[in-house]
Amino acid sequence: MSAEMQAFRDSVRRFIQKELLPQQARWQAQQRPDAEAWPQAGRAGLLLTGVAEDFGGGGGTFAHEATVLEELEIAGVHLGVVAHEMVARYLVAYAGEAQKRKWLPAMARGELVGAVAMTEPDAGSDVQAIRASARRDGEHYVVSGSKNFTTNGAMAGLLCVAVKTDAALKGMRAISLLMVETKDLAGYQVGRAIDKLGLHGQDTRELSFDEVRVPCANLLGSREGLGFSQMMEQLPYERLCIGVTAVAAAEHAVRLTVRHVKERIAFGKPLFELQNTRFKLAECRTQAQVGRVFLDSCIERFIAGELDEAGAAMAKYWLTECQCRVIDECLQLHGGYGYLTEYPIARMWADSRVQRIYGGTNEIMKELIAWTL
Repeated sequence: MSAEMQAFRDSVRRFIQKELLPQQARWQAQQRPDAEAWPQAGRAGLLLTGVAEDFGGGGGTFAHEATVLEELEIAGVHLGVVAHEMVARYLVAYAGEAQKRKWLPAMARGELVGAVAMTEPDAGSDVQAIRASARRDGEHYVVSGSKNFTTNGAMAGLLCVAVKTDAALKGMRAISLLMVETKDLAGYQVGRAIDKLGLHGQDTRELSFDEVRVPCANLLGSREGLGFSQMMEQLPYERLCIGVTAVAAAEHAVRLTVRHVKERIAFGKPLFELQNTRFKLAECRTQAQVGRVFLDSCIERFIAGELDEAGAAMAKYWLTECQCRVIDECLQLHGGYGYLTEYPIARMWADSRVQRIYGGTNEIMKELIAWTL
């Protein structure tokens, strides 16, 4: 956390507090952010901070991306930045020069919102089970199928879609990634907003493709069949992002709860003067601090290109489990007020539960770790 990084954090925090936080009630009611929030975030320098300046990005590192994610999490603002940044990651890693120059600058400005369409009604952690297909027809692929739980689905102008491009093959060798531009796209439909336990302000949709024609030039990579390996290579990034938000949430929950128990009077004195309260908060604070040290180590290794799949799985699994434990204890210390959605701790509790599910369930993370033993 250099002086430059602290200045960047301060600017991100000011923007979120001034422009995004006051809109949260409306976002939650409409189950998605305002469309204008994306270009606002782009102008404020919150998007594609780790992408090279040549492609319109901020020219920073993952540390800059982590800073944005932390500040959004602390404010309880769910813009869908991770999904947007994931699309950029795929483009940086696998797209051709023309594709990068076509899409990345617009994404950095927030004029083009990115979404990753992989999950299907019958294919979640088991990516190989996807059914969406793309058959070759001249200079186009014809895409059919559906996707579920797509973050940024309603406003996405650019989708990274996992499809099967070879019906004769089974499993991973049949999967490819296609970049799909959604504007005025015949056969493409955005479904209803999905009612969720938490993350009410985040745009989560079902998508359907009915004989959608996509130029073959939008294939990601040098040939068909590389999609599964591309996804596996980039999933550690997503899982580390989840770990970043997990630690930020745990730390913030402790701060909120310390303030609450010092102000809340019970039995004639502040709750903080009860030994059980202090001990529980000591445990929570320690767990959050251990998570922070581990996360910082993972970020350092990721920036150096040394964070492997098992390390990212450990971060995703342990940090999200820690997040849920800490927030649950903090909610308990709020008493009945912790169950009221007007209190941030209640919303954090609901928002945190999905962290152990998306990005690969924590059970899958344990399996990945076990394979290295």
